[in-house]
Amino acid sequence: MAKTASLKIDDKPFDLPIMTGSEGEQAIDVRRLRAESGYICFDQGYGNTGSCESNITYLDGDNGILRHRGYPIEQLAQHSDFVETAYLVIYGELPTEKQRNHFGTLLRKNAAIETQMQRIFEGFPDDAPPMAMLSSIVASLAAHYPELATNNFERDLQNFDLAAAMAISKIRTIGAMLYRYQNGMPYVHPKDIPFCENFLHMMFSEPYKDYVAEPEIAKALNLLLLLHADHEQNCSTSTVRMVGSSAANLFTSLSAGISALSGPLHGGANTAVMNMLQMIHDEGDDGTRFIEAAKSGSKSSRLMGFGHAVYRNFDPRAKIIGDACEKVLAKLGIDDPLLEIARNLEQAALKDDYFLSRKLYPNVDFYSGIIMRALGIPVNMFTVVFAIGRAPGWIANWREVASQPKGRIYRPRQIYSGPVKRDYTPMGDRG
Repeated sequence: MAKTASLKIDDKPFDLPIMTGSEGEQAIDVRRLRAESGYICFDQGYGNTGSCESNITYLDGDNGILRHRGYPIEQLAQHSDFVETAYLVIYGELPTEKQRNHFGTLLRKNAAIETQMQRIFEGFPDDAPPMAMLSSIVASLAAHYPELATNNFERDLQNFDLAAAMAISKIRTIGAMLYRYQNGMPYVHPKDIPFCENFLHMMFSEPYKDYVAEPEIAKALNLLLLLHADHEQNCSTSTVRMVGSSAANLFTSLSAGISALSGPLHGGANTAVMNMLQMIHDEGDDGTRFIEAAKSGSKSSRLMGFGHAVYRNFDPRAKIIGDACEKVLAKLGIDDPLLEIARNLEQAALKDDYFLSRKLYPNVDFYSGIIMRALGIPVNMFTVVFAIGRAPGWIANWREVASQPKGRIYRPRQIYSGPVKRDYTPMGDRG
């Protein structure tokens, strides 16, 4: 017998079905509640609301678990790479050698940005926010490739493989072009080399001298992107699903996700970490005074990059990237005062009972900012790199929405708290 929950309103009971996920998660199904009772559920920010069923990513914040299509993030980080993990997230299974080669070919063949699209960059000020530019230019893909962006689920899914590979590859290329445009440097065309090496090549090559990434640098970037490939129903992913539910095409939906990611409370967290470290350095502190001020509750000394809105335990991605961070810094022999301050903050927080009792562990944003700085990526490009990594998760979620046989447009309800009905007053009578 199926389990149900009972809700009583004015002595009238309403039986609500209970849903159980594959990992034992349980939810009360309230889809019929409004039709049967006239009531809705109020949950500001949807923090306790399941907006969809998804088989892409499982996240257990209490126990520090993150799995993509059933595979633990620790195993993917150790054995896989970003492109293979992207395929897994999008298509549901690890690729065969033939599938991996085909996917890689699609990525390489669709990496370049055509001359007509390059002119879009010239319409922006050279100091425009990179994420605003990225969102706009990705949206323009729908105009440049209308055959892949028909705003019809059936037709768009027929061309999904090409559109998905094009989105992943071109978002990376656009990101590199943003960096060069803002620094007054000529664009560098992509080469037939691996994904991360290609991004670094397009970012940092000089006239008559191609940038060739050291293996440790390419590996670090690969890991960074892999760890950001998907993270369940966060703000930007939910935005992609919401926009996609209107039958908007993949490119338009991705543009909306990029806009959501640009907010400082979401994709800007690693930027906030580096700004914090710079402030500490400018004040002549090695982190000791800042830690004490943070413990005292000073709002000006908020410890950025520690704790997480979802994880009540250690962020599993942070453990992985923290180890990689030390290896990269040691290999590159980097002597950066901000990185030394970061180490001091990390060690203090991992040993101090104040932080341990509150489970304020370093999260992935803390370490990702440090690694990107070590790789030479400027702070204003951090969120762009985040977007490159998150693209597979957005694409997978859009595909899930588009593939639902009985999908419906997302349409949250509200509790109206404005004025009650009142009559219009002509301007001359308003006092």
